[in-house]
Amino acid sequence: MRNSVLKLGVVALAAVGSVQFATAQKAPQFGKASIDELIDAMTPEEKAELLIGPGMPGYAGLVPLEGEPDVRVLGAAGGTAPIERLGIPETVFADGPAGLRIQPKRKNDPNTYYATAFPVGTSLASSWNTDLIESVGEAMGEEVKEYGVDVLLAPALNIQRNPLNGRNFEYYSEDPLVAGKIAAAYIKGIQSHKVGTSMKHFAANNQESNRLSVNAHITERAMREIYLKGFEIAVKEAKPWTVMTAYNKIDGIYASASHDLLTTVLRDEWGYKGLVMTDWFGGYPGFGAIMDSTQVSDVVAQIEAGNDLMMPGTAAQKSKLIQAIKNGTIDEAAVRNSLRRVLEYVAASPTVKDGKYSNKPDLKAHAEVTRSVATEGMVLLKNEGDVLPFTKKSGTIAVFGDTSYSFIAGGTGSGDVNEAYTISLIEGLNNAGYKIDKDLQAAYVPFVEKVTAEEMARREKNGGLLSDVQRIPEMPLAKDMVAKKAKASEVAVITIGRNAGEQHDRKIANDFYLGQDEVKMINTVADAFHAEGKKVIVILNIGGVIETATWKDKVDAILLAWQPGQEGGNSVADVFSGKSNPSGKLTMTFPVDYYNHASAANFPGFPANDPKEVSYEEGIYVGYRYFNTFEVQPSYEFGFGGSYTTFEYSDLKLSTTNFKDEVEVSVKVTNTGDVAGKEVVQVYLSAPANMVDKPSEELKAFGKTKKLKPGKSETLTFTLTAKDLASFVDAQSAWIAEKGTYTVKVGASSTDIKLTNDMNVSKDITAEKVHNAFDTDVDMKNVLMNN
Repeated sequence: MRNSVLKLGVVALAAVGSVQFATAQKAPQFGKASIDELIDAMTPEEKAELLIGPGMPGYAGLVPLEGEPDVRVLGAAGGTAPIERLGIPETVFADGPAGLRIQPKRKNDPNTYYATAFPVGTSLASSWNTDLIESVGEAMGEEVKEYGVDVLLAPALNIQRNPLNGRNFEYYSEDPLVAGKIAAAYIKGIQSHKVGTSMKHFAANNQESNRLSVNAHITERAMREIYLKGFEIAVKEAKPWTVMTAYNKIDGIYASASHDLLTTVLRDEWGYKGLVMTDWFGGYPGFGAIMDSTQVSDVVAQIEAGNDLMMPGTAAQKSKLIQAIKNGTIDEAAVRNSLRRVLEYVAASPTVKDGKYSNKPDLKAHAEVTRSVATEGMVLLKNEGDVLPFTKKSGTIAVFGDTSYSFIAGGTGSGDVNEAYTISLIEGLNNAGYKIDKDLQAAYVPFVEKVTAEEMARREKNGGLLSDVQRIPEMPLAKDMVAKKAKASEVAVITIGRNAGEQHDRKIANDFYLGQDEVKMINTVADAFHAEGKKVIVILNIGGVIETATWKDKVDAILLAWQPGQEGGNSVADVFSGKSNPSGKLTMTFPVDYYNHASAANFPGFPANDPKEVSYEEGIYVGYRYFNTFEVQPSYEFGFGGSYTTFEYSDLKLSTTNFKDEVEVSVKVTNTGDVAGKEVVQVYLSAPANMVDKPSEELKAFGKTKKLKPGKSETLTFTLTAKDLASFVDAQSAWIAEKGTYTVKVGASSTDIKLTNDMNVSKDITAEKVHNAFDTDVDMKNVLMNN
């Protein structure tokens, strides 16, 4: 009997084994089965594996340990996990906004894999040239594809609410129209190579202080008109493959768990069909929680809100999600929707569609792209006496400032790029045929090398990639030495440098304002050179706004070069020499004083030393909307930028003065100077304010002329719709264009208005009805104008 039982047991086990083998053999396979069949076949563990990222193997030089498989792209930030049983492959995500961030060296590989450092976001946006930005995106996209990456974690288009935001260099503007249009062009260019982008940080990520958990209190009107508008433009015009949610809370709810944000607005109102992922460790209250294995984000709330993928993924998140699926404590339909969106993304990825990559992008061609686009984003802030372009190459140039000898290509953190080289200002001027004072160079180079090495060592000790950034001190200058250089040199060039990055906001003292060492340098050089009747030119190698009002009158010319990428020195030399005519304009306001900003009173929040809450009390009055409406004089206004030539505006025409559905606005621009150049044309609108208050004017369209030769003209045409005329009326949950008179203002900046014309709206027009969302969790009545 015992033998019979044993035999039966063996038969039963064999039968079970056969069933398991048959089940494994019959498991639906990715690419052959439908997505529904794949989801039906998934175990709870496999579902969690696909919705929770695999961590960060190989990121920032973390080479896999012995016995672990090599990663496809060393330095990639993460991706989606494979499900081998179902034939689902892994995919790869990599930083970042100014170019692909990967590690140049790999284990057991003699080759070097550099990427191109393109100009930072503030530089790109300052070109106001969407065609040019699309070409930059195309170059980036080629590197993404050829290095085997599926999604570039970019662009970043949060609003520059305050000048001190540490990541403003990644962002485009204080204005949502500029941010949205530039981002859309960038996305189109990258995705033209059939690779994806991840538009970020959705939404209201406007500071780095306590970015993982700070609670932003924002009215629905401000959210929709300012902080969401750019994202809306980019979603509708460019259809990014993925969207990355912000770290912060909005009115008490993490952005990554906000149903209003991710489902009501993004999917239901805007029609977005793609994948939504968290920022890395999004939904955790702080870095302490991230490092604590017992802590876990609320993955149930995140998925049910419409956040499909938790990045980079932790074991605790997987465990929590598995239990929720097994226990039925998570909405099954939400899980299924997220799985579907992840699988749809994987199916469209280059890993699946192509699978081929060369590891050999055309870096030489891309260096030319970055060189040319950087020149077009440079802003000529001052040019008294037409000192620029400086064409005299017979004498020497006295070059001052540490940053002249260590030019800053881009910001830190995820916006950094491992490029093969960076052209300094000195190298660029030398390449252009200028003679640099050798004595100054001999003094500066070892000093800069020493203080830079000390700063980099400090950063490495204090967090490496995510360390705070401190400005290196300027080399002391003896007055008698500078006086000698003033006699011997043709002109003085001073570079002022600034850098910033992820996780830390900038400081007011010694960062927004010049340090005393910088003030002394400017005073010493300006006094000596002006005493000899010679000029002083300042190059601003910065990522964001600094104070200029107290020192700009001491110098003769100021060229805002931004952080212009790896060819930066050559790009500056192209503008300095006149090879390229600067045509960039500011996409943000340069205030006279930091405290002139409406947001200064509540940035970064309260308590000031450890902000838990921040109230956007200025409402919609961000940047020029505030400065213009409340008549606060800036140092340089939004939209400002000089040129080596002059332009005349004429023939402003409206297709109708009785608006019903849309109006065409056209204007003629003529180059009235002696040098070929491009002009940025800005269209503002002043609207009636009966239902809700309005800024004095708002940007509604912009365009850039082609390169016009002297005497040549171009007519630019813009179309404005009812949505462009409308403001958000909270009481009606609608975008409404109020009846009354609208003034169309066409100009060279937000205050330099060249031509105006009026049109009438005979009755209120409801341009769009939306859902009620973003109920504020505090009393927000005491905001400017009670908006």
